Amino acid sequence: MDKVWGHNVSEFQKRFDALLTKGEGPRRLKNLYFIYLIELRAISKVLPYFERPEFVLYTGNRSNDMTTKLLLVDILYAAKSFPLHFDENALFAGVGKEAEQLKMEFRHHFRNISKIMDCVGCFKCRLWGKLQTQGLGTALKILFSERQIANLPDRELSQGFHLKRQEIVALFNAFGRISTSVKELETFRALLQKIARE
Repeated sequence: MDKVWGHNVSEFQKRFDALLTKGEGPRRLKNLYFIYLIELRAISKVLPYFERPEFVLYTGNRSNDMTTKLLLVDILYAAKSFPLHFDENALFAGVGKEAEQLKMEFRHHFRNISKIMDCVGCFKCRLWGKLQTQGLGTALKILFSERQIANLPDRELSQGFHLKRQEIVALFNAFGRISTSVKELETFRALLQKIARE
């Protein structure tokens, strides 16, 4: 029996169609776009951190370090050129302590999600889930640290804001994964429109 690898439109409809999911599907898609915008915004905000001369990507090959950094900075400038569709300040708007309490609750819930990922049985699913969760956590860390990033020293190591290597890897892997998902939504839309015309 020949198996065909491709886009499964019926599975897409089962997961995202408003009628088949009793309204849950469109909410899932909104969440997908929301996470995409959070990560895109964070990537555009972290540009000053990566632009500093002290920041080096250790690829294992000195000649590749600078080339890789330049390519990364180009990607960050492209993200920064994206029109503002998300204002992270509105996410935790409120009066002083109320806004801070909301941030703390958000962090607590996020840590719980990360702990839940430890219980996933499939190793690959747990790995990808943890990577994406850490990537989103890194994006939120960046958005919560806007003032620290804006005040980074030009020529010396930062005592305030810092990203670990695993956070950088997780951030870009998570953004790559969510970007692919958003791109695939366009493919599924086109396939559904084609089916509707037939």
